[in-house]
Amino acid sequence: MCIRRLLQCPPLQWARRAAFLKHFQSDHQETHRWTHFGGSTYRAVIFDMGGVLIPSPAGVAAEWEIQNHIPSGTIMKAFKEGGENGPWMRFIRGEIKVQDFLQEFGRLCSEMSKTSVPVDSFFSLVTSEQVSKQFPVMTEAITQIRAKGLRTAVLSNNFYFPEGRSFLPLDRKQFDVVVESCLEGICKPDPRIYQLCLERLGLQPSESIFLDDLGPNLKAAASLGIHTIKVRDPETAVKELEALLGFTLRASIPNTRPVRKTMEIPKESLEKYLKDLLGIQTTGPLELLQFDHGQSNPTYYIRLANHQLVLRKKPPGALLPSAHAVEREFSRIMKALAKAGVPVPNVVDLCEDSSVIGTPFYLMEYCPGLIYKDPSLPGLEPSQRRAIYTAMNRVLCKIHSVDLQAAGLEDYGKHGDYIPRQVQTWIKQYRASETSTILAMERLIEWLPLHLPHQQRTTVVHGDFRLDNLLFHPEKPEVLAVLDWELSTLGDPLADVAYSCMAHYLPSSCPVLRGQASSATAEQTGKLTEFMFNLAWDFAVKEGFRVFKEMPVTKPLTRSYHAWAGPQSPLSPTGTRSYSSIPEASPAPASKGALVISPGGLRPPVRELYERLDRFMKQRVYPAEPELQSHQAAEDRWRPAPLIEDLKEKAKAEGLWNLFLPLETDPEKKYGAGLTNVEYAHLCELMGTSLYAPEIFNCSAPDTGNMELLVRYGTEEQKARWLTPLLEGRARSCFAMTEPQVASSDATNIEASIREEDRFYVINGHKWWITGVLDPRCQLCVFMGKTDPHAPSHQQQSVLLVPMDTPGIKIIRPLTVYGLEDAPGGHGEIRFEHVRVPKENMVLGRGRGFEIAQGRLGPGRIHHCMRLIGFSERALALMKARVKSRVAFGKPLVEQGTVLADIAQSRVEIEQARLLVLKAAHLMDVAGNKAAALDIAMIKMVAPSMACHVIDRAIQAFGAAGLSSDYPLAQFFAWARALRFADGPDEVHRATVAKMELKHRT
Repeated sequence: MCIRRLLQCPPLQWARRAAFLKHFQSDHQETHRWTHFGGSTYRAVIFDMGGVLIPSPAGVAAEWEIQNHIPSGTIMKAFKEGGENGPWMRFIRGEIKVQDFLQEFGRLCSEMSKTSVPVDSFFSLVTSEQVSKQFPVMTEAITQIRAKGLRTAVLSNNFYFPEGRSFLPLDRKQFDVVVESCLEGICKPDPRIYQLCLERLGLQPSESIFLDDLGPNLKAAASLGIHTIKVRDPETAVKELEALLGFTLRASIPNTRPVRKTMEIPKESLEKYLKDLLGIQTTGPLELLQFDHGQSNPTYYIRLANHQLVLRKKPPGALLPSAHAVEREFSRIMKALAKAGVPVPNVVDLCEDSSVIGTPFYLMEYCPGLIYKDPSLPGLEPSQRRAIYTAMNRVLCKIHSVDLQAAGLEDYGKHGDYIPRQVQTWIKQYRASETSTILAMERLIEWLPLHLPHQQRTTVVHGDFRLDNLLFHPEKPEVLAVLDWELSTLGDPLADVAYSCMAHYLPSSCPVLRGQASSATAEQTGKLTEFMFNLAWDFAVKEGFRVFKEMPVTKPLTRSYHAWAGPQSPLSPTGTRSYSSIPEASPAPASKGALVISPGGLRPPVRELYERLDRFMKQRVYPAEPELQSHQAAEDRWRPAPLIEDLKEKAKAEGLWNLFLPLETDPEKKYGAGLTNVEYAHLCELMGTSLYAPEIFNCSAPDTGNMELLVRYGTEEQKARWLTPLLEGRARSCFAMTEPQVASSDATNIEASIREEDRFYVINGHKWWITGVLDPRCQLCVFMGKTDPHAPSHQQQSVLLVPMDTPGIKIIRPLTVYGLEDAPGGHGEIRFEHVRVPKENMVLGRGRGFEIAQGRLGPGRIHHCMRLIGFSERALALMKARVKSRVAFGKPLVEQGTVLADIAQSRVEIEQARLLVLKAAHLMDVAGNKAAALDIAMIKMVAPSMACHVIDRAIQAFGAAGLSSDYPLAQFFAWARALRFADGPDEVHRATVAKMELKHRT
């Protein structure tokens, strides 16, 4: 795997094997001579990993450097730096750990390139599942090698992950022997590691073939007598290996398999039909295979005498209306398109007599070529992938350019209204096959007819245009034939374009849903229908955001205050209380702006996420609170709690991670869960019931605000350097704005200076109440200061990304909140003295700081309010349990009138605040953060004060115990009181609401 060392120094203790090696070398000469005459004595094939079985890190590095604007060759030079004692060589020998390697390697890359190099990002990419996927051609070759009785081995230069497992993203069952450099303490091209592999195989060098992509490794293997193949690309390497072994390593007909039991057709009847059709007199056997991809009309390969054909038939059983029309596909479209110059298979015959094989079918000539089933095109270089997709686009242009009149296709379909007709057809087919209600589809059925584009052109459309319906030339990026024309008609060409793009948005494991499934993955397809509909609904929501963003703001937004209630029951799915007493109602279509006021009304995937979160809280978070609270009072409290880190890994494993980024900010769901603000509100409230939960799920401030800032405003380089480690939970951050000498709630008051000097900005300033800065994991400070004191007041400030290890940052002291330190993050007072930061660390540009701060605060403020409702719910629950069990003055507290009044008052206040917060979240979803400014200001007034009142009543019910650390109430209260200052004091928000109210009334 990866880059191998260039030097080899066999230790003296291996000298005793010299005679053995000499014997092997002479043996190699004999073998080479024997192979030259066409024989084969090979008994094993040894594979390197990177560049042979999975993509080469060298290729990955080259593309990554381009994307991250890193000087070309930086990673490769750093790999080689230091030779035997360089960080890379020590890492793959297992001598240093990941974090030590990344730190040393990052410093090396940065020194070489004269810029900051985010090696964490590169390491994550190289080890990601998408990049380290095994080449299919190699998987097939290994299968064939083992089927012939030969042995296989993998000989890899690899490394350890932090948790102690080695990086080997392969199925170990493919290999008889696995040799890993980090486990053995030696690596290629050291001859000892080849020797080790041969000994475990029990073979001599001459009996083995070794495949690698690097010359030094091949040279070392050849010097021992092992036959070698240099791998430049997997396909060519497999051809070379076939020549050496003397047998094929690929199925004779690509993409075929034996006919499935459920898809068998009567061979005798078919053979008779073909002999009559082709005039064949031979009695040789008919060979029949089934193509293994596709889910629509079953397709077969036929060899009879010297004829190779493809048979395509209707599937058996009940069919959806107008689906699987093979007769139309044969008779009209394929013949016409062939004459028009569109590459299609040569058609032979149509048989509409169902008595031959059970259903109508047609025959085509077999055309050898490549079908790319995986849209990510693994194993190909970026230039090759670009060429493949360019050829795909060109053939689509050719289809859409066919002259309908000249081709005799003017009546091949209706003219105009193609997309509306398609939508109606989909709805009818959905209703015909419907087995249960899918909320997202119901929403789409209502939304789509109201938002259809006007058709501009009418052309031939394929109807199912995607990569695996194209047959490519084996040696060049050229489409030989477009397959599967059953859904073709006349229509809007943009429909084909959109459909061909769908693979970009689907997970690689997701089979595309179409027609009646006939492939091996058909059963799985049924489970993915809801996923597909939810994906479609996400596009509808994104379109809504786009429309809102493009609407000119000419007058204040008129808002409806009506809230729709989702489906509810007295208990939520998790058994907790439902947050509404409104009677049950039908779910409102989200296209009308549905406000979900209880977890039970969430769309199914989000409701399931809520239920998993609830289980995790009950099973793991609440039971861990006593230990976590004890750690905060221990001597080593400024060290992150190991239990927190353990719970983070468990949360990641259960998909409960980075839930906070709103769909509007992250519409492609590249970074988060793709939740709306309303959906996240319910989950955030649940997390807010524990002080420790937000960090466990990587949803805690100030990291959430800083991550959203990077997603919204950061460059790709800034995202790679800072966003990736924050999203992965490997780093934390802080936000430095508040200053002790000025009223920092008005950002125009800040005095910290940012001055230009050569290629740097120089920072000087005094900041305090900087949450999280004391955490040893804090690697990034988002700093706000003045770049131009003479500019207009809202254009003086700028935001810089400051690495916490930059010289000149001095932490003066931790600050306490009601005596609480909030270790290990804390709240620090800091001085910045002549802190030099590269200019590329500026966010968005000079003078954009106020704009960034406002964009960051909107979501941050609402998250605080959501969590405060969680505080309040937990406090009220503790209060109710306490007053039921506590006796005073001869009777339980619950029977005291004042206590009952407090419980009632707390419930009313929580409900009022929750509805106001949900309304603000709802408005952010449908109209944007600016339109929700008034609502956000109101909830910042209401939620902290409400929480203070509710928690204070709970403390009163507990008596002195409520002030102790035995319960979370004291910390809840301290945080609630502090949040009346965070993001601006109450007075600022009252002034905002009053001004907007007066302006509105006027």
